[in-house]
Amino acid sequence: MDWDELVKGGKDECQLTLTPEVLTSVADYFKVLAEPSRLQILCQLRSGPKNVTQILEATGMGQANVSKHLKILAQAGIVSREPRGVSVYYQIADPICFELCEVVCKQLIERLKQQARQLQPLAALHSGRLSREGS
Repeated sequence: MDWDELVKGGKDECQLTLTPEVLTSVADYFKVLAEPSRLQILCQLRSGPKNVTQILEATGMGQANVSKHLKILAQAGIVSREPRGVSVYYQIADPICFELCEVVCKQLIERLKQQARQLQPLAALHSGRLSREGS
């Protein structure tokens, strides 16, 4: 099923009507990405496949924790597992997760810049008061 089949009325219209089932799937995907430890693991896998030991060393997380998060990421289809000898290597299966994170990071940066601009008058007031107090 592609986007045109999921969206009623066409993707060029502003009103997108998605079924509750589809929205639940979208929410579940975001829930997987909403865990900082999983994001940390994904960041480690961005440079290429790694086994659990390499992920443990790079993140400083415990083995049970890493294994639990890798299982969740694999079930969501975000990472895949590849047995190599006695080790299992994990790699990114759905690189769109990085694009989503970049969009969110850019939005957070813009929000912080806007907040900083809004606070500039307060900072100017505060620094003016400090200079008067110091005189």
